[in-house]
Amino acid sequence: MLTELVELTQNLGQPRVLLVGDVMLDRYIWGNVERISQEAPVMLLRADKREERLGGASSVATMLRALGARVALAGVVGVDADAGRIRALLDDLCIDHEGVVETDDRPTTVKERYIGRAQQKHPQQMLRVDYEQRATLPVHIEDRLRSVILQQLRKSDIVLISDYDKGVCTPSLMTTIIAGAKACGLRVLADPYLGRDYRKYHGCSAVTPNRLEAGLALGRNLQSIGELIQGAEQLREQLDLEAAIVTMDKDGIAFAHRDGRRLHIPTRPRQVYDITGAGDMVLSVLGMALAAGADYEAAIRLANVAGGLEVEKIGVAVVTRDEILRDLLGQHPAGANKIFERPALVRELEHRRRLGQRIAFTNGCFDLLHAGHVEYLQEARRQADVLVVAINADTTVRSLKGFGRPVNPVQQRAQVLAALEAVDYVIVFDEPTPMELIKALRPDVLVKGADYRKHEVVGADFVESYGGQVYLAPLREGVSTSEILRRLAG
Repeated sequence: MLTELVELTQNLGQPRVLLVGDVMLDRYIWGNVERISQEAPVMLLRADKREERLGGASSVATMLRALGARVALAGVVGVDADAGRIRALLDDLCIDHEGVVETDDRPTTVKERYIGRAQQKHPQQMLRVDYEQRATLPVHIEDRLRSVILQQLRKSDIVLISDYDKGVCTPSLMTTIIAGAKACGLRVLADPYLGRDYRKYHGCSAVTPNRLEAGLALGRNLQSIGELIQGAEQLREQLDLEAAIVTMDKDGIAFAHRDGRRLHIPTRPRQVYDITGAGDMVLSVLGMALAAGADYEAAIRLANVAGGLEVEKIGVAVVTRDEILRDLLGQHPAGANKIFERPALVRELEHRRRLGQRIAFTNGCFDLLHAGHVEYLQEARRQADVLVVAINADTTVRSLKGFGRPVNPVQQRAQVLAALEAVDYVIVFDEPTPMELIKALRPDVLVKGADYRKHEVVGADFVESYGGQVYLAPLREGVSTSEILRRLAG
């Protein structure tokens, strides 16, 4: 599955996404919290930076652009300076905002957050102030929005709905979008608002509520994983969806599909700084992946990874494909996941190269792992971004070292090496030399111990022929497997 997700990330393409929802401006006021105000028992923020970002549905547009999508945004803003700022930010990102219409019956929605730092600690949100009007759109504004959306549908690959309950996603407009998308053969994914009545999402392809939103829509608390999966299935049936996808913060995602799949997809532990924007990121990646032709399960797994990366950042921040790839390629939690067969390792290293990473390669028996081995492998890892360690199969160790070797069979030697932080990949080879493996992997740096001379290193000429280098790593004196075995025998 990991390789599948890496390949999916690299093949997301540039789908054209029609994004409909509540357009907002997020404003951040940063400063230091140094004391309590003399006027009231509140913290005093000495502001030193002001930042404006696209928020709400427009933050989803930002995320989609960072992932490589072509985005057309449809929504409503006021006739004010904040609307002008939003349009300027959209222009900077080459986001089509022809569908963002103006109305003088409400201000542009702004969420203003105050972020405080204290005693060199990580900054924390102290307060949020909202400027908004939630009344339903006037009929003439809704009609203008409907017209531009119907035009955009014909140029789109998928439709995303980002509903923050600010009056834009009316039931009648949703009916138009869902029917129009079906007529064009497009999926509609909706991130619903916090409310009890989800009837306006009936007929969507999928909805992506969080735990609280799903529970409120169903009229009951959803706590356990089983309850959340059952809740997803109930939403799917009630709304006639292809899939219902319930995000569960640290517990991952619950998923129910029309074909009978009911799954819990866990997330790995992360340092959570700010959950703002995690749901938007899930919607963005899910839409991108489905537009690229992915199955729901693979799309949800990838969205789960991206949502996890989002919570490691402050505020609503973008996540790029490269960040997702680095995170996926760095997932070796159990050590054994680092042990690869040759064809799979060739593909893995190609993914790494696309990220601009350099590959180091070394080989050996690594029978009884000792301090000298550890220092050698750490030195080898410092020569590049990734270290591949190739180990001799048991038969070749025996031919090299004689009867009684190896002491540890190849599966155990591979497992021990994989547990080392310096080692990224382990592969077993059973040829007399690693030459064929080196030709297949084409490392940037070929590493051997300084007890060799360069002309003695198998593969040295080949690696240098395409611009690679050979590095002879210093060895720790007086430490070797043979010496340890002699001491044990004596």
